[in-house]
Amino acid sequence: MVIELDSLTRNKTRTFLTGFGVFWGVFMLVALLGGGQGMKQMLNSNFAGFATNSAMLFSEQTTKPYKGFRKGRWWSMEINDIQRLKTNVSELDVVTPMLFASGGNAIYNDRKAEVGITGNAPDYRFITGPKMRFGRYINNVDMLQKRKVCVIGKKTYQELFPDGSDPCGKRIEVNGIHYQIVGVDWNVTGGISFGSAPGTNMIVPITVMQQIMHRGNRVDMIAVTAKKGVVMSDIIPKMRETMARAHSFDPTDNQAVEVMNTEVLFQMIEGMFTGVNIMIIMVGIGTLLAGAIGVSNIMMVTVKERTTEIGIRRAIGATPRIILGQIIGESIVLTLVAGMCGIIFAVLILQGMESMPTERPAHFQIGFWTAVATAIGVSIVGVLAGLAPALRAMAIKPVDAMREE
Repeated sequence: MVIELDSLTRNKTRTFLTGFGVFWGVFMLVALLGGGQGMKQMLNSNFAGFATNSAMLFSEQTTKPYKGFRKGRWWSMEINDIQRLKTNVSELDVVTPMLFASGGNAIYNDRKAEVGITGNAPDYRFITGPKMRFGRYINNVDMLQKRKVCVIGKKTYQELFPDGSDPCGKRIEVNGIHYQIVGVDWNVTGGISFGSAPGTNMIVPITVMQQIMHRGNRVDMIAVTAKKGVVMSDIIPKMRETMARAHSFDPTDNQAVEVMNTEVLFQMIEGMFTGVNIMIIMVGIGTLLAGAIGVSNIMMVTVKERTTEIGIRRAIGATPRIILGQIIGESIVLTLVAGMCGIIFAVLILQGMESMPTERPAHFQIGFWTAVATAIGVSIVGVLAGLAPALRAMAIKPVDAMREE
């Protein structure tokens, strides 16, 4: 009686450890898939609203001599370059200039908020896709009349107006100059931000900044978007050639015009997460295969310990197919139960992560069909794991079983 109890306890322990291996493999696979999906959404939220087919042009030092000019010469872009690019590069859709100024403190009553000032044209809204919580974006009338108006960011608004009131029409003072607030941009593009920290940018008409900062016709950056179906990388050489012809530097001097191609940036992010997903699947499959080996081993031991039982069943008429179905069925049940427990536990963990308060909420939960595919995969693993023990059981002959007894 003691021997039977020890044998039963040993079998339960082996079964538990084997099932835990499958459980852990499935849990790792599902949790990593959900976590990778959530991290991708959180990263993409940093670029929410930003045009994926855009590029930013900056002027830099020349690195090649050209037409009597030495290398190392500084040059500046100007307002006229906007029309030059529109005329010579027909593949461009939006071409808009930007100016940057040193930051300062925005003051409203007794409250202060640090801001960075950017001079934009109305078309820049097609680049960043602002989300206006209050009011509007700057428009052409603001530009033409050189109105001292501004659009403030989310963090600036929260610091200056903690009561949540509508700030439009109210005036703030920045560096001794008063601006009237016409809108609040709620979009915080943390991944791509120019001139200031995300949410602290104060946008004014570029004509106002040219006048206040005495910048003349110079611009610090030109933002462009390509027309639908045009690959930005294909037209960058034409943009460089246009700028080189207007400002007398070598068209082959790629360093003279710094181009930040956001299309390449988004492709890199997408490629990175594709690689991460492949790695996650490989890790999950590897863990599942390790669990399958454990299931196969435990079923082998089980078949050996049940040699007499299987022999007797063969003697009273059980066919090899029945024995095969029994062993494989037990293997499938073991892996499927452990796998479903792993899926449920992973879903609960992912739900907890999704419920955590965060500035950029993300969806960590896996889809229904992903769970179904995982369950089917676990069942297939159970079949493969039980195949070798089942074939061993089919090979048992009643006479050998009796001799074993």
